[in-house]
Amino acid sequence: MRKLIIEIAAGFVPVLLIFLAFIGYNIIPLLVGFIMLGALFAAVKMRGGIVATASQERKNKKIGSAKLTFDEIGGQDSAKQELREALDFMVRHEEIKKFGIRPIKGILLTGPPGTGKTLMAKAAAQYTNAVFVAASGSEFVEMYVGVGASRIRDLFKDARTRAAKEKKENAVIFIDEIDVVGGKREGGQQREYDQTLNQLLTEMDGIYTSETPRILLIAATNRKEMLDSALLRPGRFDRHIQVDLPDKKGRCHILELHAKNKPLAGEVNLEKVAEESYGFSGAQLESVMNEAAIYAMRDQLSEISQHHLSMAIDKVMMGEKTDRQSTEEEKRRVAVHELGHAVAAEVVAPGSVNQVALSPRGRALGYVRHNPQEEKYLYTKQYLEGQIMIALAGAAAEEIYYGGRSTGSSNDFEQALNLVQTMMTSGLTSLGIINMDMVTKEVLMNENSRILDDLAARTKQLLVDNAMVFDQSLEILLREERLSGDQFRCQFRDSLTLPA
Repeated sequence: MRKLIIEIAAGFVPVLLIFLAFIGYNIIPLLVGFIMLGALFAAVKMRGGIVATASQERKNKKIGSAKLTFDEIGGQDSAKQELREALDFMVRHEEIKKFGIRPIKGILLTGPPGTGKTLMAKAAAQYTNAVFVAASGSEFVEMYVGVGASRIRDLFKDARTRAAKEKKENAVIFIDEIDVVGGKREGGQQREYDQTLNQLLTEMDGIYTSETPRILLIAATNRKEMLDSALLRPGRFDRHIQVDLPDKKGRCHILELHAKNKPLAGEVNLEKVAEESYGFSGAQLESVMNEAAIYAMRDQLSEISQHHLSMAIDKVMMGEKTDRQSTEEEKRRVAVHELGHAVAAEVVAPGSVNQVALSPRGRALGYVRHNPQEEKYLYTKQYLEGQIMIALAGAAAEEIYYGGRSTGSSNDFEQALNLVQTMMTSGLTSLGIINMDMVTKEVLMNENSRILDDLAARTKQLLVDNAMVFDQSLEILLREERLSGDQFRCQFRDSLTLPA
């Protein structure tokens, strides 16, 4: 019927306009009016379609899939154990009721990106046989007043409705990026974010743990220090679980999980890959296995070799090889810079250099790859100073051989400044134990300059003392564009600077 009316109108309006024009009526205002009405109708139609699509996408995303067990999550043994113990309050609700224990309402997962916080929330839903409803903090941020708070209400209502529909006693609500809506409230002005946070606090207070369905809120963030104190107090988020980067054992477990559907060659040693991928998150390790498979397919091989995995680590760490062609002078300068890092690293930590390469990767024109070291969780002043010297050695080598620095040292300096900052906050400088907010910028800058100037001078002297090793290694590197760690250490054995 509606289509018929539109067709009749489409035929009648032009005839009417032609008739009015024929009898001498000015139809220009009518034409303008019809055009404006048509544009308005099209805009409303388009807006309605966009809103409906966005609403449907949010609904689809919130439902998600929760069929994931803790055994399918690599590493994070302590975090998984702590989370399971917290979830037992929900699973064994009848038993804990006898002891008068109040079930927990919220669990906060904190840690770097890519460590598996979302996966752990899905596994929690599976562990408790609960419906899983997910959302991101950014979904509640709107320029219109009250929309964010309304979506919070809808999220909890949706969890209860789905639990009743699926006849389940538990529901897990997962909010990623909770810091977007749960940030610290500022006095003096009312923001839309504050209304959304207030609604979230109200909903959490309204969770009656003895009711069915029992609701558990799990949130994730990598910026816990930004959250409002009202959100973190007991009775809301009762458990704060740290999901850190995996250690060597955890990395090996993650690699094994992602290797199940990949054809690995018999000589592949995943434990060695775990050693070389120190500091990688679970997401990065998954990317390593994926990139290694791509390299094997590119080489038209049926199996993934250790060499492919080694190249994949380099790619994830520094990016893909580029086709940039450097001039001979630029190539030589890059070689001098990278050898500066390598010599300093070998003196500070003997046996640490794996290879020095001039092949451009990502934004880097060359790089030094280090052998895996022991896992460290505490750092001494001597260790941090050694790392700063390694970072400064590239620029120091350029100053010795060219009399000045280049822009290639910017990332090195940033790393050195971060290490100095760590020393200051840890009380490892001449300033002693200080409150960073109570010390003037001038004092901090003077101490920063003193440390860097002293270590830069020591680094230059180190390179001068090993000039013979440097020059011989430079000749090989320029000729072959790659210097292995064993070749590099041969130069040291021939010198008197380091013992064989």
